[in-house]
Amino acid sequence: MLEMRPDCERCGADTPADKPGSFICSFECTFCTECADELDDLCPNCGGELMDRPTRSKKLLEKYPASTVRKHKA
Repeated sequence: MLEMRPDCERCGADTPADKPGSFICSFECTFCTECADELDDLCPNCGGELMDRPTRSKKLLEKYPASTVRKHKA
């Protein structure tokens, strides 16, 4: 199951698990649409391809909540 991280690692923007517009690599590094575009869809951490992260429905978020640990380093 995906961790569904709550923020963009590059700019700190919120990346809600129930909304589209987040991108992840195979290690689940998470970026917003704008940062993924600026990074040319390549993860700066591992060099992997950034792909659209699927959304999780509100019903499933109740049973399987998204992570609350923010990864952005200010």
